[in-house]
Amino acid sequence: VIAEVGNIDDARSVAEIGEYDLAILDINLHGTNVGPVAEAIRRRGLPFFFLSGYGSSGVPHGFEGTPVLVKPCTLDKLKHTIDTVLPNAET
Repeated sequence: VIAEVGNIDDARSVAEIGEYDLAILDINLHGTNVGPVAEAIRRRGLPFFFLSGYGSSGVPHGFEGTPVLVKPCTLDKLKHTIDTVLPNAET
C-alpha cells in the first residue's frame, strides 16, 4: 500500500503521480463520486477496480464494465478481483 486517501483532490494527486501497480477505488469519497480519480488512472493506463457498498449502481459515467467489488467482501473475493484485474498478481 503506497497511499490511502479520503478526498478527491488528494486521490487525484496520487492517481496522477503515484507509483503503484493497482488502484482500488471506493466509488464514493465523502459524498463525491470518484470519477475524476478513475479518469486520471485510465489516462495513465494503470489497472484499477471499484469497491462499493452500493454495488455497480454508482459507477462513474464512462466506466461501466469496470469491475466492482461489493463491500463488505471476503479476502477470497478481493484476491479474485485483484487476479482478474492484474493477472500476474502475487497476492
